[in-house]
Amino acid sequence: MKNKSNLTFFSIDASENKQTIFIDTGISAGFPSPADDFKENRISLDKELIKNPEATFFARVSGESMTGAGLENNDLLVIDRSLEPSHNKIAICFLDGEFTVKRLKVKNNTVWLQPENPNYKPIKVTEDNNFVIWGIVTNVIKKV
Repeated sequence: MKNKSNLTFFSIDASENKQTIFIDTGISAGFPSPADDFKENRISLDKELIKNPEATFFARVSGESMTGAGLENNDLLVIDRSLEPSHNKIAICFLDGEFTVKRLKVKNNTVWLQPENPNYKPIKVTEDNNFVIWGIVTNVIKKV
C-alpha cells in the first residue's frame, strides 16, 4: 500500500467574518425534553478553529493511512504552521516531493512518520530525505 497521502490545500478567506447560530445548551443524544428552552447565540467558526490566521491553512485528506486517528478520506484539516512540532503531534510533512499527514514519533534523535492504519508502514526520516514539517493539524472537519 502507498505510504503517502495527497493533500489539497486551501487558504483562509479573512475578508468575511461570518457567524453562525450556536445553541449553547448542548444537544442531547438521548431523548429530547420538550420543556428545555435553548439560548441562541452567535458563533464564529474562524474564532473557534483558527488561533493564528496568518499561519493557518486547510487541506483535504486523500487516502486512508490515518483512519485510526479519525482522519478519513475527504476530511478537511485545519493546519497551523506557527505551532512547534513535537512527539505524537499529527503533522503535515513534505517528504521527497510529496505532502503527507502522519503522527510524528521522535525516538533517540530519529524522526518517524507513523501512520494510524495497520496496513501502512512507518516511515523513518533520514538525512537522505528531503523533509520539512510544514504544519501541525489542530482540528478536523467531517461531513456526516
